[in-house]
Order: sequence, then C-alpha cells, then structure tokens
Amino acid sequence: MPETKLPTPDAAAYAAARAHQNQLTKPTGSLGMLEDVACRFAGWQGRAVPRPPKAAITVFAADHGVTAEGVSAYPSAVTAEMVKNFAAGGAAICVLARQHGARLEVVDVGVASPLPALSGVVSARVAPGTRNLARTAAMTEAEVDAALEAGRAAARRAVDAGAGVLVAGEMGIGNTTPSAALICHFCALPPEAVVGRGTGVDDAALLLKTRVVTQALARLPAGADARAVLAEVGGLEIAAMAGFYLEGARLGMPSVVDGFIAAAAALAACAMAPGLEHWLLASHRSQETGHQAALARLGLAPMVDLGLRLGEGSGAALVLPLIASALQLHAGMATFASAGVTDKA
Repeated sequence: MPETKLPTPDAAAYAAARAHQNQLTKPTGSLGMLEDVACRFAGWQGRAVPRPPKAAITVFAADHGVTAEGVSAYPSAVTAEMVKNFAAGGAAICVLARQHGARLEVVDVGVASPLPALSGVVSARVAPGTRNLARTAAMTEAEVDAALEAGRAAARRAVDAGAGVLVAGEMGIGNTTPSAALICHFCALPPEAVVGRGTGVDDAALLLKTRVVTQALARLPAGADARAVLAEVGGLEIAAMAGFYLEGARLGMPSVVDGFIAAAAALAACAMAPGLEHWLLASHRSQETGHQAALARLGLAPMVDLGLRLGEGSGAALVLPLIASALQLHAGMATFASAGVTDKA
C-alpha cells in the first residue's frame, strides 16, 4: 500500500532563495553545492533565508541472522557491545554529536543479545534479530510494520525535541548484506555490481556474500512491493530507518542520508512514498561498492567523498558544519546593491 501523500517543499521560497543567491557578492554559482543546500533548506523551511537547524541523530541497532553464513568479519555479539559503547559515549557518532551539539538517541529495534537499561537507548525491540535471509525471509511483514513504526516514533521524538534536520544511523553486524540485496532490487543491478566488503571481509567471504545475495533475490516474486521486499531481504534497523525518513518527510522535516545502509533504507522508503526524495540530502559517497548507484537512483548528489565506510550516521554528522556554513553564507553575505559593488554587466 502506498504511504500517505507527503508535503512538497515550498517552490516559491526555493525560487526566492535562488534569486537571493544570485544577488550576493560572488560570481553566480561560485559556492557550488553550498548554494544548492541553502536553497533546498529555504524550500524545506518555507522561507527565502532559512534558519540554521538543530540536528537530531538517531542510531537504530539490530542483528542479522545471515551472519551465520560468514558474511561479516565481526561476530554478531559486537552489535550489543557497540550499543553499550554508544551509551557510554565512546563511539564515533557520539564524538561527532557532542562536537556539533546534536541530539543523539539510540534505538534497539532488534539486538539479539538482551540489553540492560542504558542511558540514551530506547527499547523498541521487534525481535531478537532477523532470520537468515540466505535460507528464508528475514522478517514477516508484521515485523516490518513494527520496525517502520519504531522509526516513525523516533522521528516524532526528534521533531518534538526541536530538531530541524534529521540524521539516521545504524549499527548491525552483517547489515551490508541485506542492504546490498535491497540496492540490487531497487536499482535493478546484479549483485556483482553492488556487494562490497562491508566490515573488511576477504575475497572468499566477498564471493560468499555475493552468492547469498543472489540466492535471496531469487526468492523475490515479480512485482513485490517495498514492504514485501524488506520482509524478504531487509533488516529491522533498515526498516526503522525507512520509517524515520517517511515520518520526517510527513512532518516537513529534511533528512541527511548517511552511507550504504542508509541509502538502502532510503530506496525502500522512496518506493513506499514517491516524492520522499525531495526531503533527502546525501551527505557523502561511501567506499562501499554500489553506494553511488543507490544515490543515482535516488537522484541525490553527495556533498563530500572522504572514503568513509563506518556507518552509525557518521558521514551525515560530518557534513552538519557544511550545512551550517551554507546557511550562514546565504544569510550573512552582502548583496551587490547593499555593498556598493558593481555587478556583472
């Protein structure tokens, strides 16, 4: 079933922002993508000169049954251990959230190992991880719906707390395998063009991952909708991220898309709600194979390419200062008229 129709960014505010950019004391277009970012925020906020937004980062955590196939360089136990590391403030995304003054929340959607009550960690556990997608459907559609709702609820909490831009991150050992399957499906690409090394697997494990994705995709019926695709080859945290993007857009809130796993979630969300892509901004191009193809399918251009493949929302967090600079330049630069500078003929 298609999602509720989403709002559209304010075209008049976008056009006014573009006109304003063209009056600033610089050659037209000389600030490159920063000009586009400022104008997109104008459309999202409905004002020609947008306000710097507060950022909220939500990291969704879950485990994957497919790790039993040997597709990851790390054991599944690391997922729970990393959630505890998030709670203790020791992960990369914690450092970046502190640096940028961003709200950070971690949501347990399906960590296999039981977790104690942890500061900053919300329990929205749908199941103790997914089933092994190499052998059977990863989830039921009811589990997909529950994970989508966990993501929607997290987006509502972030917006209620004053967020003006959303970031979804993830933690889930083995999650590049379902992400690759999703990108293959939504981009109509063969596994050989998408499956990458994830946590750093060797050549033998890369071949294994490719075979697993090929087998899983073969089970998908022709014409399967996005929920059915997520159920067959997705992940709990990936579905939650999709729900996060969907609810953010429904509330008129943009999201900065992180790397490979985030792009897979965004593709699923866009399949559920056409037009969602107008509320998304791509942070970076990941080192992971297939990420550029996913961004191209979404119609998004990455702001930076830093050779990242960490996840957690780290790439999206790293561009928050660039977004702030884009909006400050848009609001603070003089125009040719106000500065008494001669414009081009």
